[in-house]
Amino acid sequence: MRDAVIVDAVRTPVGRRNGALSGVHPVDLSATVLTALAARTGVDPSLVDDVIWGCVQQVADQANNIARSAVLSAGWPESVPGTSVDRQCGSSQQTVHFAAAGLISGQYDVVVAGGVESMSRVPMGTSVLDGNPMGPGFQKRYGIAMANQGIGAEMIVERWGMSRQRLDEFSLASHAKAAAAIDAGRFQDQIVPVTLDDGARVDTDEGVRRGGTLESLAKLKPAFKEDGTIHAGNSSQISDGAAGLLMTTSEKAAELGLTPIARVHTAVVAADDPVIMLTAPIPATRRALERSGLSLDQIGVFEVNEAFAPVPLAWLQDLGADEKALNVNGGAIALGHPLGGSGARLMTTLVHQMRDSGTTYGLQTMCEGGGMANATILELL
Repeated sequence: MRDAVIVDAVRTPVGRRNGALSGVHPVDLSATVLTALAARTGVDPSLVDDVIWGCVQQVADQANNIARSAVLSAGWPESVPGTSVDRQCGSSQQTVHFAAAGLISGQYDVVVAGGVESMSRVPMGTSVLDGNPMGPGFQKRYGIAMANQGIGAEMIVERWGMSRQRLDEFSLASHAKAAAAIDAGRFQDQIVPVTLDDGARVDTDEGVRRGGTLESLAKLKPAFKEDGTIHAGNSSQISDGAAGLLMTTSEKAAELGLTPIARVHTAVVAADDPVIMLTAPIPATRRALERSGLSLDQIGVFEVNEAFAPVPLAWLQDLGADEKALNVNGGAIALGHPLGGSGARLMTTLVHQMRDSGTTYGLQTMCEGGGMANATILELL
């Protein structure tokens, strides 16, 4: 039987809004990842059947099928196609699912999955400036013109009975874990440095803050409700970055002399209330475990995107997972959340963590606009 394996996974550093990567076109950020995958694996790009690339704001600098533009910018053969995917924040996790399905069904032999977002150049909301994408049917059904993720996060806080201190403690821990990972060099093998026009080399995630305290976070004003708990310090950062994975089958990997790192064991997608919007990782995880035949305690490491601190905290509370196995190298609160690139960034970090620690099974899930979530279980090879 055909399978889907990950041969390599790389990412750029994650840049802060208007930071070091803001001057790099998202097509070129993407091309940097493609070039690195080919160089690290030795795979001839002409063998790649497709490049499936996640991107949320597919307008302005990210318009006109950024996947195809990235292929050409990377200097790959004109025969290599590309397509762009929007499943909101889970776009590039979904590209892995599409790639795996194509490999298992025989449509692909070698494929690249990944994604990008330059939030400095194409800010959130750019694609909806001239209209309301929800439409009158949605408005009639839910009584609102458009769902707001920040309000959804506040709704989670209320429903799960969380305190601001708990959110802030979780957020400080994210920064501390990310700083420890940087100091220990755990990101070095997964990051491809980006060289800027002036020759400067960016090789480290920019968003990690050291020395934060509950007192410093307490000074930040709520962002969505006057008496709320969600603020800049316990939310994901606006960021720039790209990530990608080279995928094939075990049979094709052997033919090409490649050593896979992990196999896509189970891939699912789920949906939940689109107004609270951020709770679908819970049913997605349950569905993944049910389809995989694995129990929660067989999963050694979890990546749950930190869109807002209440998202992984509600997930922890409902699933009963071990918090020590969650986002062990920090999450989006510290590292940033370049929307269309985040799914691949999380998976790149997950793949390398599994390999470095010898963890047999890892699970990734993330909330997505519209109340959806992907969940993926990887098996170490």
